[in-house]
Order: sequence, then C-alpha cells, then structure tokens
Amino acid sequence: MRVHIATDHAGLELSDYLVKHLTAKGYEMVNHGPKAYDAEDDYPAFCINAAKAVVADQRAGVEALGIVLGGSGNGEQIAANKVEGIRAALAWNLDTAKLAREHNDANVIAVGGRQHTVEEAAELIEAFLAEPFSEAERHVRRIGKIATYETTGEVID
Repeated sequence: MRVHIATDHAGLELSDYLVKHLTAKGYEMVNHGPKAYDAEDDYPAFCINAAKAVVADQRAGVEALGIVLGGSGNGEQIAANKVEGIRAALAWNLDTAKLAREHNDANVIAVGGRQHTVEEAAELIEAFLAEPFSEAERHVRRIGKIATYETTGEVID
C-alpha cells in the first residue's frame, strides 16, 4: 500500500518517525513535507497535496491512504477534507481510528502529534491502515450521499 504523509511543524518529529517505521513494515511512504522544521510553516499546502495524491492514486487503481499530522490534527483534517474525494477523519483512540475506515471508508487519518506519544500515534495509524471498509449497504449509501453533495451541491434525504 502507498501511504501519503504530510504534517506541520508540530508533527514533524512524528512524521519522520512514521516514514521510517511504516517503510520498515512494508508500506510505500510518500512524504509531502515539510522537509525541515519551521515554526512558521503553513500546513495547508502540504496536507492538500498529500490528499490530492491519495485521490489520484485511488482513481488510478493504486491502493493508497493518507496521514496528516499536526499539533491537534484538526486544521490538517480540515485542509485535507477540502480535496474532492477525501474523507479525512481525526482519530484520538483505537476505536475512532478503526471506525473511520470500517464505517466511513476514510482515506486519510489525522492525528495530533501533541496529543499522543509516538508509540500511541503509531498504533492508531497502523490500526487505521489495517482496517478494511465494511462495505455495509448503509455505509455505502451514506458515503454516496456525501459524495453527491460534494460534487453537485445536492442534499439527498
């Protein structure tokens, strides 16, 4: 699986760890930045570019997911979710990480680097990457309604 990763300065140390850790576990890691610590960096471009790459890979038939990191993960999740086709979920425990994939077919996980130890964050992310989408009809239907709104602006009851 290819995994696109992006962060802000607050998640840079965690991002560097995850690139090495997940590469060793067999994931193909693609780092969208930043390359160096800058306390004044602006994370939206990094996260949007990672999200765009996830969508491009998935549309090309490549198995791909994404990771966006920050101090809380909130802003990074918001930025990623601005990309058509992205379903980014903020995970703060194992249940939210797994349910994001199982029920929502989330394709990007957001994690707050200042909210977890490196080991805890890695556990959340590994759980997310390993969890399959359930394919349950109710979840497929709901995701379809969100996608319809995203592409057409039509709200379906």
